[in-house]
Amino acid sequence: MKAFVLHTVLQDWHLRRFLGLGAGLFLGFQAIVSKDGMLGLASAFFLFQSLTNTGCFGRTGCAVPYQNLPEDENKKIEFTEVK
Repeated sequence: MKAFVLHTVLQDWHLRRFLGLGAGLFLGFQAIVSKDGMLGLASAFFLFQSLTNTGCFGRTGCAVPYQNLPEDENKKIEFTEVK
């Protein structure tokens, strides 16, 4: 478990993760200076996502998984306008 956590934190760093880490650190500093708890929660959220490589800072970003639909569901739907 400990090796997995270290591997997750130390490997696969890319620009999005660095930006998330920077945003989390900046928000954390601002939360301490302004004594704002909500800003501290936002900072913790950004730091958690960037350190664990999850959420929008993960490898796939905020992409929705692509799902192939059967051929008959891709057909154009016909409808009649009712007045």
